[in-house]
Amino acid sequence: MCKGKFQFLSLLILTVCLLFDISKGVIVADHNIVGEFDAIPDSVLNRIETAYHIFYGHTSHGSQIVTGMSMIRDENPLFDFNNGPGTLTITEYGDDLGADGDTTWVPITRDALNQPGNDINIVVWSWCGGVSWTSSEGIDVYLNALSQLEQDYPDVIFIYMTGHLDGTGIDGNLYLRNNQIRQYCLINDKLLFDFADIESYDPDNDYYPDETDACLWCSEWCNTHSCPTCGDCAHSHCFNCYRKGKSFWWLLAKIEGWNMDGSVCGDVNNNGSINILDASFLISYLYRDGAAPADLSHADVNNSGSINILDISYLINYLYKSGAAPVCPE
Repeated sequence: MCKGKFQFLSLLILTVCLLFDISKGVIVADHNIVGEFDAIPDSVLNRIETAYHIFYGHTSHGSQIVTGMSMIRDENPLFDFNNGPGTLTITEYGDDLGADGDTTWVPITRDALNQPGNDINIVVWSWCGGVSWTSSEGIDVYLNALSQLEQDYPDVIFIYMTGHLDGTGIDGNLYLRNNQIRQYCLINDKLLFDFADIESYDPDNDYYPDETDACLWCSEWCNTHSCPTCGDCAHSHCFNCYRKGKSFWWLLAKIEGWNMDGSVCGDVNNNGSINILDASFLISYLYRDGAAPADLSHADVNNSGSINILDISYLINYLYKSGAAPVCPE
């Protein structure tokens, strides 16, 4: 019994230590993922709504995301927010990222995070039209400032963002600067809400590089398809807000550890996603006489023919160290 307790404590310490160096890897919410929204499990939604308090700095363009989330909530109350205990909390601040090296949003962020007793664990800032006239050096200022905040507040998740379309197409400054942001996020494993990309493609994947934030293709699409309505989508069409709301919920689900690929390998606790709770479930099963996985084959994540400490290590490596995906026995 003493040996079992020692093993359990050792594994728990190992797990906690590894969690201090978490890297979720790059996650990009763009037009490609809008169709995955409907697959988000209720269990993941329930965890999101109690786990996160979002601080969101935005002006009119950034409000499109919140408008879209409100449209979704009107369709399905499971996607509730700002409605008391047990719902996702979004604190909105009326400012944006400015333009060309503006960092006035940084002390605002620090003030919010330094408030005694605050429970903010996700920070998002949107652009207004600033990316269109921001230089490469100005974008670097934005990227470096956000990266510094990540270092100073390691327990907070920060989401990067591109600027909205302005009609200048692939030859315009906006296109170059948005690509600069995308490239940085890809190289440095950041979380990106690709505002411009979402409004650049219709659901048939037709590309509109010369569009503006008004989203004319949205009107054309909704003339021949059923689309939800809203009171107002700032500067744009309600369908554009709707798709951005879906994309933001998808991003939250990914942050929570949801895996959309349909594979149950690694989902040890059978709750619809693969995250640290599965490693915890294995620790409890192996060393604390906890419940067994519903399907033992789903716990043999390294396909070794047995379930042991190596499977726990494999899961943690996959989730937080960019390790190989689980490969359970067929």
